[in-house]
Amino acid sequence: MNYRMVFYLLGQMMRVEGLLMLLPLVCTWIYHEDTLTAFLIPIVLLIALGSVLTFKMPRKQDIFAKEGFVVVGLSWILLSVFGALPFLLSGTIPHFCDALFETASGFTTTGASILTNVEILPHSILFWRSFTHWIGGMGVLVFTMAVLPRSNARSVRLMHVMRAEVPGPVVGKLVSRVKSTARILYGIYIAMTLLETVLLLFGGLPLFDALCHAFGTAGTGGFSIWNDSIAHYHSAYVDAVVSIFMLLFSLNFNLYFLLLMRQVRPVVKNSELRWFLSIVAIATTAVMLDTRHLYSGVFKPLRYAFFQVMSVISTSGFSTTDFNKWPILSRTILMLLMFIGACAGSTGGGLKVGRVMLLVKTFLREVRLMLHPRSVHVIRTDGKRVDEETVRGATSFFITYMLLFSASVVLLALFDHFDLVTNFTAVAACINNIGPGLEIVGPTGNYSLFTDASKLVLTFDMLAGRLELFPMLMVFAPAAWKNN
Repeated sequence: MNYRMVFYLLGQMMRVEGLLMLLPLVCTWIYHEDTLTAFLIPIVLLIALGSVLTFKMPRKQDIFAKEGFVVVGLSWILLSVFGALPFLLSGTIPHFCDALFETASGFTTTGASILTNVEILPHSILFWRSFTHWIGGMGVLVFTMAVLPRSNARSVRLMHVMRAEVPGPVVGKLVSRVKSTARILYGIYIAMTLLETVLLLFGGLPLFDALCHAFGTAGTGGFSIWNDSIAHYHSAYVDAVVSIFMLLFSLNFNLYFLLLMRQVRPVVKNSELRWFLSIVAIATTAVMLDTRHLYSGVFKPLRYAFFQVMSVISTSGFSTTDFNKWPILSRTILMLLMFIGACAGSTGGGLKVGRVMLLVKTFLREVRLMLHPRSVHVIRTDGKRVDEETVRGATSFFITYMLLFSASVVLLALFDHFDLVTNFTAVAACINNIGPGLEIVGPTGNYSLFTDASKLVLTFDMLAGRLELFPMLMVFAPAAWKNN
């Protein structure tokens, strides 16, 4: 374990988080709020501690898979702990477990909340709360790599860090340099966020509202500045804009790079994209037909069905209606979409469509092998053979996922005595980074009734789910810290 390099990268992350807190600090000045010290104290702490850790560049600068996992896992823990300080110091969330839960939910783009009334919060706190979605959507370490000095980017093997932080079964470089790849990803990310903000402004939203909801959509997070979320605006235009951008941010960002390079054919033939759009179309049609008796006309059922399907499969968590009151078929479809999630390489959570596709193809191959033991069956995606290491990785991820999911449901049943649907969907919503579940944690409910122990379990689930499980598990594995 290269401890010095691990601490150096942690220091870089802390300095970046401190600088990013300057934006909500501007809100305190614009809206004349008394939250100045709530942001100044963590800013000074982060920059001071980060400067100490990055004072001298380590001589040994190699980063391998083990260091990459540990750096990412520890970074997100520290990110959440320091990010919770503005909530604590401002008094808006006076208890540490609650503040940590809310902050981790923001950075992991989950959108689960313990707040019962967000409308009473100061603008600066609301801005920071939504901004955490945007920071966590693409990943703070990817951002750090994008702004690292050029000399450092050449000398450090940062690909392991990017693979540990960017969600999806396969992550690669778009160009030859990791630094350039990070800049391209963030360039696309910023451009799409600005475009959505402008479109929401055309819909009559104030700039503050447009920015906060664009942050939530970009990170597929779901925090809103209103208690009734997007439903507050009662606007078909706003619903349509947010729905379309939830879809766009659910797609693999590599596809946007290919479009920029005018390589349309690989995008059209992308298997994961076709699977994702097919799932969205089938789910939307089924929910629309199942809920058509609840709304007048033809357009309203389609509008609400498409919005909620996109909100769940993109793991955004916004709501325009209380789907907890929908028929059982629609709620079942939404629950299944929680597990499928968005595409690999997007800002969304869940198992990822690419991984689900691999698991289905692996299952079909095993069935064929049982029927014809001597036959040879190769799994292909986009016309290319999928190597066995990728298949094994998808399978091992699913097994780990189910073990963690089962353990979390059992722990919630031990710490709290809520009904099974509440506990089950609470874990599903947190580990898949969605936010709202069903029953008590439905779109009109929240997580405030859970005990601190349950909140810590769900906080771990949010972090583990955002980081594809293994980086968080590696932090607590003794073997990861050995110098072998």
